[in-house]
Amino acid sequence: MAEHGAHITTASPGDERPSIFEVVAQESLMAAVRPALHHVVKVLADSNPARFGPLWRWFDELYTLFDLLLQQHYLSQASASFSENFYGLKRVSMGKSSGRLQGKEYWRSLALLVFVPYLRVKLEKYVNRLGEEEDYSIQNPTSFSKRCYKAVLASYPFVKLSWEGCFLFYQLRYILWSASHHSPMLHLAGVRLARLTLEDIQAMDVTSENTTSTPSALSMGGILKKALGGVSMTLSSSLSLGVFFLQFLEWWYSTENQETVKSLSSLPAPSAPIHFELEAYSPLLPKLKTVCPLCRKVRVNDTALGTSGYVFCYRCAYYYVKNHQRCPVSGYPTELQHLIRLYAPDA
Repeated sequence: MAEHGAHITTASPGDERPSIFEVVAQESLMAAVRPALHHVVKVLADSNPARFGPLWRWFDELYTLFDLLLQQHYLSQASASFSENFYGLKRVSMGKSSGRLQGKEYWRSLALLVFVPYLRVKLEKYVNRLGEEEDYSIQNPTSFSKRCYKAVLASYPFVKLSWEGCFLFYQLRYILWSASHHSPMLHLAGVRLARLTLEDIQAMDVTSENTTSTPSALSMGGILKKALGGVSMTLSSSLSLGVFFLQFLEWWYSTENQETVKSLSSLPAPSAPIHFELEAYSPLLPKLKTVCPLCRKVRVNDTALGTSGYVFCYRCAYYYVKNHQRCPVSGYPTELQHLIRLYAPDA
């Protein structure tokens, strides 16, 4: 039985079809890069909100642009995504054993690699925001939009279950039934994965040499492509160390490790926040502690921001953080999940 399982999940040296472990590993590689970059940007925004705050607010769009340039480079040079090329794989059109991606297969692969993850992230954030509005009853319960929000919240778990189930179904077919695709994304793109051969590596080297030796390489476009290729090669060569570093960060910021660190060391009190000149708001705090710094009225439904500790009306803080993703007083990067409702004891 063990020999039969090993035969299913591995491939012979002469077989160009990659094993399930190879295809799953290359998918998890890019899934680890995004959270790591997201954490780096968050640290920069916390250290200097005025300078790095826009990076935090536009992280999804900037990362998508970076991913687009990276995947476009590898699809055009190696007929594979960045993670697929790192694991020695390539994309081949259905019915062919070699050749570069061209036409529909190339553009479908690029769109599915870059824009589908972006839309998925945006959808998850939108659903989470709707859930928070539902918890705090921001919308009128009898309005049409409220009923639509409830319908979206009720259907999203089933949509997500169907999405994940579709990927699992394709992987089971790939393992047990020797299907050509392990993912529905490859099926939609009309390609399959195969291992790189020695001829493929030599062809990529020849293409790179021809690109640098042609007169067009001296133009601005050629210089940009050469610079992007150098950045991609540097990123690829240093990724082995980077993967280890990502795993270390994942362990370091895990809940169990943070509890251990807090129990072994006492953190110093944070310094006073820096005030920034923000639009439509004076940084001068009201003299009365019961007044909201935003609406300048007595606070209703007291809510504190976990990033700065300042207290506002819930509705004022909610809409400001939703629109600006920062604290109105300190300018620290803030999300809706950092809103903390305060409940006064009964008189």
